[in-house]
Amino acid sequence: MARKQRVLLLFGGRSAEHDVSRVTAVAVARALDPARYDVVPVAITTDGRWLLADSARAAIEGGPKALPSAFAVDGEVAPAVGALDVDVVLPLLHGPYGEDGSVQGLLELADLPYVGSGVVGSAIAMDKVAMKNAFTAAGLPYARTVVFRDGHDRDALADAVEADLGYPCFVKPANLGSSVGVSKASDRVTFDTACDLALSYDERIVVEEAITGREIELGVLGDDPPTVSVPGEIVPGDEFYSYADKYEADEAQLLACRAFTACRCEAMARVDLFLTGTGFLVNEVNTIPGFTPISMYPRLWEATGVPYAELLDRLIALALERHERRAARAGRQR
Repeated sequence: MARKQRVLLLFGGRSAEHDVSRVTAVAVARALDPARYDVVPVAITTDGRWLLADSARAAIEGGPKALPSAFAVDGEVAPAVGALDVDVVLPLLHGPYGEDGSVQGLLELADLPYVGSGVVGSAIAMDKVAMKNAFTAAGLPYARTVVFRDGHDRDALADAVEADLGYPCFVKPANLGSSVGVSKASDRVTFDTACDLALSYDERIVVEEAITGREIELGVLGDDPPTVSVPGEIVPGDEFYSYADKYEADEAQLLACRAFTACRCEAMARVDLFLTGTGFLVNEVNTIPGFTPISMYPRLWEATGVPYAELLDRLIALALERHERRAARAGRQR
């Protein structure tokens, strides 16, 4: 009988999306085939402590309602991750300190295979300024954007926004993975308030024109070449629809693949597009999308014919394959 693979589920984290990550970890742990995998849960608390084994396992097995108490307990502080007896790491950390290349760099140093994009792709896709620069270099269409760094002329920023974008517009922290810190501004007063909020999260912000259109999302899996799911959208009422128009679906899949490649992503991402009266615009690339069974990324692959548990199997296999491939390169031998 083949030895079961030990999968380290890394969840929680220091970002504003801590609670989402915990719920995701519960769903993933329950979906991994116990005949094939041993799950090693490691929780990162909001203050940065790493909890190994018992405290983290209580968070998994007790379900979402057990999570707060599980994290309040002083668990064992995890040793250096490289010393853990695991075969692969599945980072389920949304936002900063998890989706931005920081944990990926730690896992590279520890010589551990991990699911998802590497350091470069994670960092680019997480930072809205770097991501839009990558889109520009690849010739991809996206909403008109003004970039600002704290400490520069706020009046000049407002003048530029009013001249180039107009109201309404959206103000966002550059380096945050969720809707936290994002505001819609309809005039200069609300714009100033929105800037204050966004700058409280990051010293760089982006101001984007408001787009009127449908939000179309696609899942990307693998990287050489990547495969793209059917497009889908969430309509009011939280009902999922696969996007049916074949010509536009083909165009959306091509655009998602180009955006994924432009950001140097690997293995997994959800690409969000806008469909306007003049065509598609790329909104953003998410390298660690929500991963509960009702999250958009797994639902897109379910609609494409890849069930949730199989999707996890494929992602783990991709992580192991990449690690072996890269280990053979000069300077990376173990």
